[in-house]
Amino acid sequence: MAYQGVILDVDGTLVISNDAHAQGWVEAFAAFGYEVEFEQVRPLIGMGGDQVIPKFAPGLSDKEGKGKEIADKRKELIINKLAVNLTPASGARQLILKMQDQGLRLIIASSATSQELSVLLKAAQVDDLLSQDEAATSSDAEASKPAPDIVEAALSQLKIQPSEVVMLGDTPYDIESANKAGVNVIAFRCGGFDDSQLKDAIAIYNEPADLLAHYDTSPLATKAMTSK
Repeated sequence: MAYQGVILDVDGTLVISNDAHAQGWVEAFAAFGYEVEFEQVRPLIGMGGDQVIPKFAPGLSDKEGKGKEIADKRKELIINKLAVNLTPASGARQLILKMQDQGLRLIIASSATSQELSVLLKAAQVDDLLSQDEAATSSDAEASKPAPDIVEAALSQLKIQPSEVVMLGDTPYDIESANKAGVNVIAFRCGGFDDSQLKDAIAIYNEPADLLAHYDTSPLATKAMTSK
């Protein structure tokens, strides 16, 4: 059976934003007296604040107290400062249009808050194509990636079996999260992770434009043939 739906990560997948998120964490931690190096936090991008904050500030939570203040500061930095310089991933808009034309149902699954998501979709130049009403965000999950919660929330909205859905992502945390929910992943290198870190994806492409250029031989088009 062919895929019926596609779950979309946003950061690093549709918009080149992973470095900005890392910088946001560096500045947010610094604002509260924590010295965190860019190189320390960059490999963790793809996780949410519930995962990142305890790694550098043990005992703190993104839900309350100083941990929440750090998380809120990072969000403020993304929305009001860092997002202005973000650029779309190459081919992101064209790939979305292609998948919609093929009749695939699309839904977002992101660790971002709804406020961040609005800014990120605009930066990706797909805010007119993808509705925030069809998105699973941090508010829909107890735990962020690599926990499966956000992917499971997206599946619940789609009402499609995991085997009939594929996720597009860019981090090992996308892959782990989706696989725990029974969903395969097509990965992109444009998020800054190498092939050894993306090895559990069913296919790896440079960016959306690369997948689009090879669409007819990609898992999006060939699952119907290979599953017979």
